[in-house]
Amino acid sequence: MKRLAILLFCVACAPTTAILPQASEDTCNAAAHAGLIGQPDTDLERVLILGPVRVIRPDSVVTADFLAERINFVIDESGTITAIRCG
Repeated sequence: MKRLAILLFCVACAPTTAILPQASEDTCNAAAHAGLIGQPDTDLERVLILGPVRVIRPDSVVTADFLAERINFVIDESGTITAIRCG
């Protein structure tokens, strides 16, 4: 029982932050959409993006998987696009 308690303690103390690979190039063509930064999130409705897309809003839950070809749009509390990145 003591070993189980120690094991559980060690697991609980392990870091939970995923280590993501760094995108060394624009693998998702994010640069082509850089003009959307600072625009309202509704502008995304007028853009055709062929490929995986993820919209990340405040307090949204996202998976820790890294897909180099996926484009991520980060939206702030006011509904403005604040960042675009691959992953």
